[in-house]
Amino acid sequence: MHLEWFDRVCGELEDSVHLICEKYDITCRMLIERREKHPRIDFFSDRAEGNRSYFFTLFFDPPNDEFYFQSIDPYYGHMSKVVLNDLKDIIHVVHESVQNYIDDDLSEEEILEDGLYLEETDGDWESSEVIPIYKEDEAEMSYMFSLTEDTGEGVIKRMIRKSTNDGNQLEEETIISLSKEEAGKLIGMIASHISPMNIMDHHV
Repeated sequence: MHLEWFDRVCGELEDSVHLICEKYDITCRMLIERREKHPRIDFFSDRAEGNRSYFFTLFFDPPNDEFYFQSIDPYYGHMSKVVLNDLKDIIHVVHESVQNYIDDDLSEEEILEDGLYLEETDGDWESSEVIPIYKEDEAEMSYMFSLTEDTGEGVIKRMIRKSTNDGNQLEEETIISLSKEEAGKLIGMIASHISPMNIMDHHV
């Protein structure tokens, strides 16, 4: 496997990502996986409590000596492979993904601070409640989806309910808003990593 082009691009991206992080005073990192059939570069940011937020994955096709990323059509849901022809295109796409991540992160903070979407979507959700994790008398996690009336953006609500030893119930609610384009990118990111994911007995 010839990875000279892959290694060169990795070096260039490390420098450019460092510069854009300095510009916006944030911390983004790269995780390079060279041993895969199609080596990849994962871009992520470390959040509180040691959690990582992945926001973009760049793949390399050694036989064709080309970089690409996977994208979901926001209207039809089709997966597509977007080939990047040169270093300039690669850096542009990575910078754009970092900028989108920064913008999304700021939007999420604003929503959590003012509680705007909590008021707009209360009691008027598009989907029924989905419960992927449930442990009787212990805990459950549920998701609901809605649209905002003013902007038409999607809103996802995650609710975690836990029972305490003294019989009380604790609730933790998280609200995330996203546009159709963001939803498509998230679907693509998850789809590209879902195969190695394990089905585990998660603790919420």
